[in-house]
Amino acid sequence: MQKPLILAIETSCDDTAAALVDVNFDVLSNVISSQEEVHERYGGIVPELASREHIKTIVPVVELALEKAGVKKNDLDALAVSANPGLIGSLLVGVSFAKGLAYSLKIPLIAVNHILGHVFANFIENKDIMFPFLSLVVSGGHTGLVHFRSFDDFTILGKTVDDAAGEAFDKIGKLLGTPYPGGPHIDKMAKKGNPETIEFPLPMIKHDNYDFSFSGLKTAAMLYLKEHNSMTEQELHDFAASYQRAIVMSLFIKTTKAIEQFKLTTLLLSGGVAANSALRKIFKDYGSKNNIKLLYPSLEYCTDNAAMIGAAAQFKYKLRKFASLDLNASPIKGLKML
Repeated sequence: MQKPLILAIETSCDDTAAALVDVNFDVLSNVISSQEEVHERYGGIVPELASREHIKTIVPVVELALEKAGVKKNDLDALAVSANPGLIGSLLVGVSFAKGLAYSLKIPLIAVNHILGHVFANFIENKDIMFPFLSLVVSGGHTGLVHFRSFDDFTILGKTVDDAAGEAFDKIGKLLGTPYPGGPHIDKMAKKGNPETIEFPLPMIKHDNYDFSFSGLKTAAMLYLKEHNSMTEQELHDFAASYQRAIVMSLFIKTTKAIEQFKLTTLLLSGGVAANSALRKIFKDYGSKNNIKLLYPSLEYCTDNAAMIGAAAQFKYKLRKFASLDLNASPIKGLKML
């Protein structure tokens, strides 16, 4: 364990998480309490239920993280928390708890943007990443491309203008009757299907920018399901493969365009959708053919977790970017508040 040692808390959506991360990005503990069973019956996240669950679980989750790491509260050098973006009720639970604990221990408080956490989750297992790099952030609530020249010098090249990629997966998954979240189930179904069976649209790929759009694609998929309401099992696999291909190709085309325009040699995949097998494969193939270093977190660090918040917080600690105790949570959606 190398100092500074940071306790990180993540409650931006439906997972209550706490982790201990040291200055070398070594994760001493990473505890997550999932709410999937709570929300599954509704086919999506119910914000009020999410915040209530956070209130019930945050204390035992933090205590377990400290216990697993073998760390006492007095050993902590700082406390980090995801403060934006996310569900406001969920964020408030984590932020309020973190402020109170930081005050009682008289240690710095570090506010971390949830999306920034996803990006810097890559540093947990790849500690020698060098700037500059391009990050493709793809999750249930966010999709965007960010060009990082250093930790605090970056340009947001593009973002979704409507639905996020993960949201597009989950909403069609719900129509297919898969458990929540639908993305991993569509990925599994797609492995048995032909991705060229159905030609879904690739929104905005001809636009001269790096923005994404998935609402039109989602609507096309919904209409297809409505018109073909008695598909065989194989036809469902073909549908899943074709739909997944359209999402992946939309991400791939814009991302490779940015890599080539800015002459970058390192690409970081971040967020829950970075676990998608088709997305990983297409970028692996591209990277090996074009000498592009491709990095993505292991599955446990792709989805929401507190270790990624701790990794980003280590950069902010080094820069002495601390938050005041009047810190407020912000639900602002997107990449604006990095």
